[in-house]
Amino acid sequence: MAIKQRFPSRRKVGASIAAGVTAITLGVGGYAVANSGSTKRVAGSATAAVGKVVPFQKSQPGLSQQVGQIPAGFAPGSGTIVTGTAADRAKAVALAAYPGGTVNRVVLLTGGTYNVHMIGVNWPHHVFVSNAFSVVGAQ
Repeated sequence: MAIKQRFPSRRKVGASIAAGVTAITLGVGGYAVANSGSTKRVAGSATAAVGKVVPFQKSQPGLSQQVGQIPAGFAPGSGTIVTGTAADRAKAVALAAYPGGTVNRVVLLTGGTYNVHMIGVNWPHHVFVSNAFSVVGAQ
């Protein structure tokens, strides 16, 4: 008479572990995505007058306009991507002036101005923030 094993097979244990890891990864990733657009009010940050964000309209041409000062010699794709406190402050200032978008990167331009690259809106796509952390222009 054979003794039945009371323990699950290795295959079942492996599948259970994989399912658990996947669930945790999805949970952490979902939390990160949900909180990535949150803004923090930065003490002492000056902002320009609140701008108007134009939502995307399917099958409609996008707006092409400029407001304020655009850094001389600015070209999309120029500059160095930055992270950290300075990038967080530039992001907060840009989102305070132009709420409704999502920042996907902050770029330091050669003159010390930050280019906050926004997605999720038709306009503005680039918000320019001075090294004193105030909005100086948008494009």
